[in-house]
Amino acid sequence: MLELMLCSMLTILPDYLYRRYVQGKRIGREITLYSMWYELRWGITACLLLTISLITMIFYFHPATKSVTAVFRTVTILPETIGRVDDVYVGINQKVEAGAPLFRLDDSAQKAALDVARKQIAEVEAENKVAESELASADGVIRQAEGALQVSIDELQMKTQLLKNDAVARREVDRLTNTVESQRGMVSAAYANKETLQTKLSVLLPAQKASAEAALAAAQVELDKTVVKAGVSGTVQQFTLRKGDVLNTMLRPAGILVPEAAGRGTLIAGFGQIEAQVMKPGMVAEATCVGKPFTIIPLVVTEVQDVIAAGQLRPTDQLVDVTQLAQPGTLTVFLQPLFPGGLDGVPPGGSCIANAYTNNHDALADPNIGTFKRIGLHVIDTVGVVHAMILRIQAMLLPVQTLVLTGH
Repeated sequence: MLELMLCSMLTILPDYLYRRYVQGKRIGREITLYSMWYELRWGITACLLLTISLITMIFYFHPATKSVTAVFRTVTILPETIGRVDDVYVGINQKVEAGAPLFRLDDSAQKAALDVARKQIAEVEAENKVAESELASADGVIRQAEGALQVSIDELQMKTQLLKNDAVARREVDRLTNTVESQRGMVSAAYANKETLQTKLSVLLPAQKASAEAALAAAQVELDKTVVKAGVSGTVQQFTLRKGDVLNTMLRPAGILVPEAAGRGTLIAGFGQIEAQVMKPGMVAEATCVGKPFTIIPLVVTEVQDVIAAGQLRPTDQLVDVTQLAQPGTLTVFLQPLFPGGLDGVPPGGSCIANAYTNNHDALADPNIGTFKRIGLHVIDTVGVVHAMILRIQAMLLPVQTLVLTGH
C-alpha cells in the first residue's frame, strides 16, 4: 500500500493535475467514474508499472522474512551406561552449575569391581614381599652350594693324590668327580634361581602391579559414570526421574538441560533463495520479535550458509526421486545484535520478523563509477527506507494482530 501511494503521487497525481488545471477538466463532469480510465490511463498504467518495479526492487535488494527464530540448543541428560536410579539430587526447572551431580545409578557392581582391583594390588604387593624373602634365601642357598662344591673339590684333590699311591680305589675318584660336577650344577641352579627372583622383582611384579592399578583406575571410571553430572550450567527441564527408574542410553533419556546462554546471542533467519546473490556478511539488518513488542532491534549479518538445507541427500537403500526435493528451501542467515545486549528480553526460541538492507556506500565512493549507475545505487539505498517503515508498522501492529485479530 505504501509503495502504491508513493508511486501514485509520481504518476496519477501529476496526470490529474495536468488534466484538471491545464486542460480544464473537472471531476464529476469530464472526469467521471466511467471516464476515469480513459482520462487517467497514462498515469494509472505508469503507477502500476512503477509500483511493481518498486516492490520488486525493495524486496530484492532489501529482503525480508518472517522465518526468524532465536534458535537454542539443548543437552540431553543421559548416563553412559544402563542402570537403575538409586538417588536423585535435583528437581524440575532447577538451575544447576556445570559439574553439579544430577542423579546416581546403582553402583554395587562397580564397587565390587573396584574392590577386586584393590585386592589384586594388595596381592601383587604381598607377592613382592615374598619374592624379596626368597631372594634373601637364595643368597644362603648359593653360599651353601658353593661350600659343598668346595668340600667336594678338596676331597677330590686329596683322593687323586692318594690314587697315585694306590691308596684309594679308582671308583672312589670317579664318584667324587661326579659329585663335584653335580655340586657345580647346583651352584649354577642357585645363581639362576636368584636371577629369576631378581627379574621377578624388577620386571614381572611391577608389570603386574601396573596392570592391577590400571584395572583399579578403570573400575574407578566405571564407578564415576554412575553419578551423572551437568556438563554445562543451565536449567533442568522435563526431568521426571525418580528413584527406581531404569535408564537406557538408547531408549529413555532422563531429561533435558537448557544451557544458560542458549539462544541469547544469535538469530537464525530463512530468506528466499532469490536473495542468494544479495545476502552478504556485514549487511545491516533489523528485527522485531513477538516476545519483545514495539522494539526494533539493530542487527548485522555475520554468516550466510552456502548450502540450502532442503537439497541435502542421505544415502539409503532406496533411490531418491528429485521431485521429493522439489520444494524450495530457504537461505540460512545468522544475525547478531549490532550493539551489546540487543537481544536481551527476547526469549530463546522466540519468533521474529527481520529485514536486511543492501549498502552500496563503498561502491558509491568509487570515483570511476558512472552517472547512471550512481543514480541507480542511490535509488536502491534510498528505497530501503520504505521497507524500514513497513517493519516499524509491523512492530506496532504485531501486538494487536497477536492479541486481538488472531482470536487470543
